[in-house]
Amino acid sequence: MFADRAKIIIRSGKGGDGHVSFRREKFVPDGGPDGGDGGRGGDVIFEIDEGQNTLGEYRHHRKYKAGDGEEGRKKRCHGSNGESIVLKVPEGTVVMEASSGKVIADMSGQNRRQVVLHGGRGGKGNMNYATPTMQAPKYAQPGQPAMELEVLLELKVIADVGLVGFPNVGKSTFLSRVTNAQPKIANYHFTTLSPNLGVVDTENGGFVIADIPGLIEGASEGAGLGHEFLRHIERTRVMIHILDAAGTEGRDPVEDFYKINKELEAYNADLPHRPTVIAANKIDCISGSGEEDPIRRLKEEFEPKGIQVYPISAVTGEGLRALLFHVKDMLDHCGKEKVFFEQEYFPEDVLIQENLPFTVEKLDGKTPVYVVEGPKIEKMLGYTNLESEKGFTFFQRFLREGGILEELEKAGIQEGDTVRMYGFDFDYYK
Repeated sequence: MFADRAKIIIRSGKGGDGHVSFRREKFVPDGGPDGGDGGRGGDVIFEIDEGQNTLGEYRHHRKYKAGDGEEGRKKRCHGSNGESIVLKVPEGTVVMEASSGKVIADMSGQNRRQVVLHGGRGGKGNMNYATPTMQAPKYAQPGQPAMELEVLLELKVIADVGLVGFPNVGKSTFLSRVTNAQPKIANYHFTTLSPNLGVVDTENGGFVIADIPGLIEGASEGAGLGHEFLRHIERTRVMIHILDAAGTEGRDPVEDFYKINKELEAYNADLPHRPTVIAANKIDCISGSGEEDPIRRLKEEFEPKGIQVYPISAVTGEGLRALLFHVKDMLDHCGKEKVFFEQEYFPEDVLIQENLPFTVEKLDGKTPVYVVEGPKIEKMLGYTNLESEKGFTFFQRFLREGGILEELEKAGIQEGDTVRMYGFDFDYYK
């Protein structure tokens, strides 16, 4: 089965904690602090693999974790860094935050490798906090926490041109006729089950073309397989809309065009405005006895709107050369820039804030008391020697960088008010 969508959980490595230790050797009774720094946590990296064309392997394994950094050691030894994890994906894969659908990384074009989650920074050992006035610091910096995120992987095929149209209008036959692709062809009343790609070579240049399957009425709302495959047309720069001009199944080709366009617009409002050409297929099945010429009707309906109509027969090959030359000319005039999805979600900006949960509560009294609580604050207090100037400065920086001082000011704190954190009382001064 063609797997073009998967949801997985990724986690970077936690930074190793800094170490607290003191040099102890014979004849060296006061050797000073020698606790080493913690190792950096491993990153989660996405990388394009030219040999892959589906996301099948991510259907069966949901969780991916980078290695944690090791704690620092005595004798100023640095903890080992955690091992990064590299997730291989086919070109065209878009990595999105699962709940919001915002883009984190578009693995296509020049973007061959991207770090999506960085590992936590290793904490500093107590050897870094020795000063002339504090020669035996008994605290070290904890490593930064790991970041965990559920992401949605979607493969949006890389093609210059997309074929759209209802099932059984001849898209697969057309693709097999003009490219090196070999799709399964038969009189199916359902649809092709996966996108088919092929390369078109003409005298004026070549381009990549994709048969986008699954488009039926209601596709944008999930009917049939349309919702599963509409994503593949988002990268195409030009669309060939194939219509059954002969109406071999009793369908009206003009109505078919508007119905498909409605589905495209419901999925992505930009799609109907992409450069489009109509391939009026199955002209070999048009009888001359009809009251109205279907090709003339299509031309009168769409060419005044700037959409050219080319009568073709995918079976006999009639009209294909002129159509392909026109498509190449359209590509040349609409620019060569591939569709690239810009990053909308920045994990570090969001997750670092989420990793510092805290509450600020004001207790009214003669002197207001602001109670600040949170697991990260409690852990930091346990590591920090507030009796030393260095340790207190370190803790103040943590409060500022974590946004805690900003929240206190929003709560209305004034100079001289008391801040209470897990048994510690501080006077607030700017």
